[in-house]
Amino acid sequence: MLTISLLLVILLGGAAIAYSVVTAKDVLARDAGSARMQEIAQAIQEGAQAYLKRQYTTIAIVGAVLFVIVVWLLGITVAIGFLLGALLSAAAGFIGMNVSVRANVRTAQASATSLAAGLDVAFKSGAITGMLVAGLALLGVTSYFFILVVLGGHAPNSRVVIDALVALGFGASLISIFARLGGGIFTKGADVGGDMVGKVEAGIPEDDPRNPATIADNVGDNVGDCAGMAADLFETYAVTLVATMVLAAIAFVDPGQRLAGMLYPMAVGGVCVVTSIAGTYFVKLPASQHIMSALYRGLIVTAVLSLVATLPLTAIIFGGFTNIITAQGVSFTPLGLWLCGVVGIAVTACLVVITEYYTGTQYKPVRAIAESSQTGHGTNVIRGLAISMEATAIPALIIIAGILFSFNIAGLYGIAIATTTMLGVAGMIVALDAFGPVTDNAGGIAEMAGLPPEIRHTTDALDAVGNTTKAVTKGYAIGSAALGAVVLFAAYTQDLNYFIANSAQYPYFAGIPPLTFSLSDPYVVVGLLFGGMLPYLFGGIAMTAVGRAAMSVVEEVRRQFRENPGIMTGEVRPDYGRAVDMLTKSAIREMIIPSLLPVLSPIVCYGVILAVGGKAAAFSALGAMLLGVIVTGFFVAVSMTTGGGAWDNAKKYIEEGHYGGKGSDAHKAAVTGDTVGDPYKDTSGPAVNPMIKITNIVALLLLAVLAHQ
Repeated sequence: MLTISLLLVILLGGAAIAYSVVTAKDVLARDAGSARMQEIAQAIQEGAQAYLKRQYTTIAIVGAVLFVIVVWLLGITVAIGFLLGALLSAAAGFIGMNVSVRANVRTAQASATSLAAGLDVAFKSGAITGMLVAGLALLGVTSYFFILVVLGGHAPNSRVVIDALVALGFGASLISIFARLGGGIFTKGADVGGDMVGKVEAGIPEDDPRNPATIADNVGDNVGDCAGMAADLFETYAVTLVATMVLAAIAFVDPGQRLAGMLYPMAVGGVCVVTSIAGTYFVKLPASQHIMSALYRGLIVTAVLSLVATLPLTAIIFGGFTNIITAQGVSFTPLGLWLCGVVGIAVTACLVVITEYYTGTQYKPVRAIAESSQTGHGTNVIRGLAISMEATAIPALIIIAGILFSFNIAGLYGIAIATTTMLGVAGMIVALDAFGPVTDNAGGIAEMAGLPPEIRHTTDALDAVGNTTKAVTKGYAIGSAALGAVVLFAAYTQDLNYFIANSAQYPYFAGIPPLTFSLSDPYVVVGLLFGGMLPYLFGGIAMTAVGRAAMSVVEEVRRQFRENPGIMTGEVRPDYGRAVDMLTKSAIREMIIPSLLPVLSPIVCYGVILAVGGKAAAFSALGAMLLGVIVTGFFVAVSMTTGGGAWDNAKKYIEEGHYGGKGSDAHKAAVTGDTVGDPYKDTSGPAVNPMIKITNIVALLLLAVLAHQ
């Protein structure tokens, strides 16, 4: 039964890869446009590939060192899990990005035919990345579990299996934080620097070919929003599967139910891959020509089909709907687990709706920021900051409701299943996100190639929706990251209590009382404060890095304008490559220290408190640190990404002709607000997601290392 079930899940994961291959062939067979369009697209491709090559080379060096350390501390089997997670996460982002930088020019050319044709190419290219993320994450976890349990003969709940799966999640996390942070520094350094000189000082339009930072800006859209988001959600998907399986391995009492509990999240992921593929075929432009409706229809179909498909699946895995399952002293039914999945989908829907409300140009928050721009730069920034703080309230209430409902239905395992089902639709979510950089690039290519205004109008319509989808999917990514981190924290507490209860087998944990968190314990308070500080410190370092990168771009663009007056008259071609190369070096250099911060922090926290207060205090402080990271990390991430999206679309709302339109004083103030919002929404905010999870997963690995002492 186990062998057949795992093989079926592996087959379903392979279906996602097959869909991506077939769709990629279809997209790449489309017309790539004129020679000028292809020349611009080639420059973007070369810049993106050069950046990722340097980034992955740097990550490989760090990864090689960590691989050796994991082999030394936990053995080769666990280290292979780490390597597998890192390689698959990198592959998902790299392949998806390579399709996106080729689909952009084809989207621009298709837009010359019709809006529907442009939408078709852009969405399909995004779907390739989305299905790669879901398929490779599912394949990675399921295949390695199959190798260890079926072929290797290890018990499903053995330490070697649990530790290997946790290490796989750690490998994915490492790639994710580097990709999110490095890509974010690159893309926003180019965007902010290019806008400050191009739009504000020189008064030239966005994506104007005379701007030396234009190609770098288009490169950044791909390495940040495409490769970065792919690695981010790959990690969340893989880590949540792993954490749910760890919870089941520790919490379920009955061996048969334990095996079913470990198999269930993988089976949910497999079924949802199929429903996500089905949902992509429902993305067709309606008669109303409303692009967002077409994309939402695909997401809604995916969500509904996922709930329908997981209902019989739950009965099959657990042998019916009404039998009693016991885990951690909590009793529930398989039907209750399915209801937890319904909660996860409901949380997804609510987060999508509320994020669109705060970032859509048709709603009050964005229009309020645009209105405040009439009175200057300061009032724009004040209003934008207010919106960014206000926008945290409802998402927090949504997450609270999701946790309460699922916990009261099926305990901690219920929260894990709600998160797993929420991530089941990640393939479609990533498709919507990767749609954004493709349409953005398509508009840039249309502008730089001098295509007719009607084509640019079509690409602008697609780009405007792409900005909304990027904001919406970031809201989903943050919500799923927060819930995923809660599951990881639950895995930490259960794993620690398991080691304490079995201290005869794990002598390092002898004499330690069961873990509790009391605010009267100063070590718990210290841990909370230490963890709560980390997202702010991390976000500040990331913002500073973008500022430095942007300053270098500003100076370079000013230099080229000053030394080559023919650039502004169109007689001299700017040196695009210099800006790309400069940003590549800057982003790689700047991403190292903040990326290592969440990796080292749990170790430092444990080590310091161990020296001061002993083992029991150290474990309590470390657990409290994880709670602090989750709570403040969630609010920092939501505030930054939603506020940044609102600032961006307030600028676009003015550019549509409101409050004086382009070139007005209100527009100049809105550009300033967008300059602040850009690193908020595309660098610091999104990078907090993997930062939250990597601290938790390092804590889990630390327990495994100590258990081997």
